[in-house]
Order: sequence, then C-alpha cells, then structure tokens
Amino acid sequence: MSNPASLSAPGRFSINPKPLAVSLFLILVGALYLMQVVDARQAALYVIGALLGVALYHAAFGFTSAWRVFIADGRGAGLRAQMLMLAVGVALFFPALAAGTLFGTPVSGLVSPAGTSVVVGAFIFGIGMQLGGGCASGTLYTVGGGSTRMLVTLLFFIIGSVIATAHMPYWTSLPQLKPVSLVTELGVLPALLLNFAVFAAIAGITVIVEKRRHGRLVNPSTPAARRASWVYGPWPLVAGAIALVLLNFATLALAGRPWGVTSAFALWGAKAASAIGIDVASWTYWSTKANAAALAAPLSNDVTTVMDIGIVLGAMLAAALAGRYAPVWRLPLRSLVAAVVGGLMLGYGARLAYGCNIGAYFSGIISGSLHGWLWLVFAFAGNVLGTRLRPLFGLEVERIKASGCGPGTAPAPTR
Repeated sequence: MSNPASLSAPGRFSINPKPLAVSLFLILVGALYLMQVVDARQAALYVIGALLGVALYHAAFGFTSAWRVFIADGRGAGLRAQMLMLAVGVALFFPALAAGTLFGTPVSGLVSPAGTSVVVGAFIFGIGMQLGGGCASGTLYTVGGGSTRMLVTLLFFIIGSVIATAHMPYWTSLPQLKPVSLVTELGVLPALLLNFAVFAAIAGITVIVEKRRHGRLVNPSTPAARRASWVYGPWPLVAGAIALVLLNFATLALAGRPWGVTSAFALWGAKAASAIGIDVASWTYWSTKANAAALAAPLSNDVTTVMDIGIVLGAMLAAALAGRYAPVWRLPLRSLVAAVVGGLMLGYGARLAYGCNIGAYFSGIISGSLHGWLWLVFAFAGNVLGTRLRPLFGLEVERIKASGCGPGTAPAPTR
C-alpha cells in the first residue's frame, strides 16, 4: 500500500466528509460511553489512542517502511526519526520510572525477560512486518486509513496471536534471562548516557551508509499540491516522532505503564475462540491472574483495546481530512497470500517476544528493558530476510536511481 501521507494530496477543502463525520462521531460517542461505563481515565486513553492514529497517519510514521528503505536503499531518515523518538522517550521515562510515580500515579515500565523466545519471536515478527506490509501500529493506522489489504493482515495477526498463547509454556521454558531494567541496574544518569550513545551511534551509521550509497543525505519528498498542514497533513517525520513519544508519556501518566498494542489482539482472538466453544481459559497463558481477569472482563475495561480502537478511528479521521480515505477492494492473489502469512508471523512473533515494535521496541527501550534491545537486533535481521522475500509476493522494494540524489527527489517509502 502506498504511504498515505506521501502521495500528492488534494486541495485544502478536498476532504472526505462521510468518513470524517463517522470517525468524529465514533470518537466522541466512544469517549462518552467509556466515561459512563468505566471512568474518565479510560475515556482519556481512548482519545489518546485517536491522537496516536492521527500522528501515525499524518506523519506516515511506519517502522516497516523505514527499515525497508534503509535495508534496500540505504536511506536512513526514518531510522534517525526513530532514534530521536527514543532519545526523547528515555529522557522523559527514565526519571519517572526511577521515581515510581508520575503526577501521583504509580508507574512501571514494560520490562520483560530477554532470551530464546524474544530472539525467535522478534525474528519471526521482522519477516512478518515485510510480508504483512506493516508492524503493529502500522497495521492499525493503515486499516483506519482505508487499506483493505491490512484488514487481512490484522485478522491473521489476531489468529497468530491466539495460536502463540497456546504455545507459550514451551517458549517460556527455554533459556532466558530474568527481566533486566537498565534504570534499576545502572541508575538513571548512566542508563541515559548509555542509551544516548547507542542512539547517536545508530543515527551516525545511517548517515555514513546513506552518504556512501547516494553521495549525500536524501531528503524525503513532500507533496507538491499543498504545503504541510497540522490539520490536513502531511507532517514531517520529526513531528511524528515527537508526537508519538509525548502521547506515550501521557499514556504512562494515565495508565501507569507505557503504550502497547498487541496484547489486545490476543485478547480479541481468545474471546472469539471462547465464543465458538474453545476452552482457552484452561490454557496456561490465560490462567494467570492478570490474563484471566482480562479474558473475563468486558473489552471496554482493557486499556490496550480502547487505545487500539482509538488509533483506527484517529487514522480514519486523518485520512478523511487528507482527502485520501478511499478503500480499494481488489487484492492480487500473491499480495493476499503475503498478508495472510505475514499476519500470522506478526501475531505469533509478537507474543513470543513479549511485544511488537511498540510494546517491545519503542516502549521496551524507553522502559529501560534489556529485552527491547534484543528485540531490535533480531527484528531487524528478520526485516532483512523479509525485504528479500517481498518480490516473491509481488510486493515493491523501494529504490531510487543514483542520479536522483538531490533534495526532494527521493520517492517517499511505501508500505
């Protein structure tokens, strides 16, 4: 699917009124409903989810495409934006996590074991990113933006997540380290300095690679039909990075933990399986106290669920404002197969790795979790293989000609 905010956009008033009205109505009604049946905090998290959807869509902030264009063509703008996002994130999160409270709310990071399941799961997830056409957040915001292919990816993402929960006892029995928090082990200042050094090194590597490949840093193209607008889009990548980290910090303040995405997919699938008579409640994964409570409770009580729904609706709102909400229902067979296989790999890999590009990579690293760095290494390796597999399924791998290195000449990444 083309990166939605990267294509030539219609004029300022060429919005899509029906999806705009529907998305606004559902965001408003959903917030009022959650305020009544849960509480104001849950309603606020739903709105934050919608704002995340707007930011993801308008900035076209795709982890999948950013990694692919670096792997295939040496362009590193997307990776550098991610390093900026992580740097701002650790600066905000580490002191709050060390204190244990934020604005009076007890807070904790997403810190998980680092071991075999993370290595295997992240690698599988990385391949799935390229075949499925998106990561966890990317799947949600492109579904909201009108991508029918990503509906297939999302469905099989959910199925893969449920299958993984059935296998979790095996994977967690394999060698792994206990959860390690760099904030706890090193202290706030040493952990910050170490992380800043690694972020700077990664950004520096992308600069070196890009200059060697193209002779200079390649500026992402921007739509010529109109200037960027905060309401209508598109946003610069840097603006998207800052928006995502600030909204993640707001999630920490309200929910007591950082932003996550994929635990809801497993929950949705488990509830659906229960509804057709599969006794998932007896599985080890769903018999733990927290997961059993989530399975028994209404979905409106689940923070990740309400935020995921908010992301979809926020992206729909952004797509409508950009005049780009136009679902296409034709899907080539090879692309459909890739969406099915990729979705299954995404779901299965995310559960094994204790999270996705959001819960394990973004929120894991800014939580100080060692498993977040392990996830990054092996998910990137999976993306290398996945990028090479894309042409087998008729999927594009973006490259620019050597002569097209000047400012504004590079085509923006596609999903």
